[in-house]
Amino acid sequence: MVQKSKPPAAANAPKRRGRPRAYEPNVALGKALDLFRRQGFAATSLDDLSEATGMNRPSLYGAFGDKRELYIKSYQRYREEARAAMVEIFRQEMPVRQRLERIFASALNIYLSGDTGPRGCFTVVTAASEAVGDPEIRAMVLDGLAELDKAFTSCFRRAIENGELPERADPAVLAQLASSTVHSIAIRSRARVPRKELEALVKGAIDVMVGTKR
Repeated sequence: MVQKSKPPAAANAPKRRGRPRAYEPNVALGKALDLFRRQGFAATSLDDLSEATGMNRPSLYGAFGDKRELYIKSYQRYREEARAAMVEIFRQEMPVRQRLERIFASALNIYLSGDTGPRGCFTVVTAASEAVGDPEIRAMVLDGLAELDKAFTSCFRRAIENGELPERADPAVLAQLASSTVHSIAIRSRARVPRKELEALVKGAIDVMVGTKR
């Protein structure tokens, strides 16, 4: 008697239900961050986020929580990336003018980036608006502002100790001027002011803070 061959085991295996996880959380969070920076919180819908990340609503909720939680996670991601871009410039030893030039240049690189145009600063462009009615976001914004002021204060204090600035100079006041310049170029970059004009603004601000370059 001829024995019939059995069908391959794979053919009889039960089909798996559900879609495989076809997204990377870090990539999806980056897409959400870009969208929030471009449109802000209120103007960004869940459908927008779903389309940008390639995730349906249940997947978004499962990975990040609701829209507000995703916004906060996006803001945290933005601050981490901005901090990483500048931390070494603040740490390295160099003349104060050179340090400031590099810090502002790095900020401009961040603010002017974007596939559809300058994205500006998450803190200034969108988080500051949400801070009015949301205590948690307000605390994050204030912490970010204080962190930048502290870094600039340390920068100017070192310049005074190295004799680059007069002893009567107030590092805290100079730090606030430097931070204000950062915020100004963030707003102007979002309004599509050309980079050359922003660089001229930066140069003038540095001249005020540390003296005219000879």
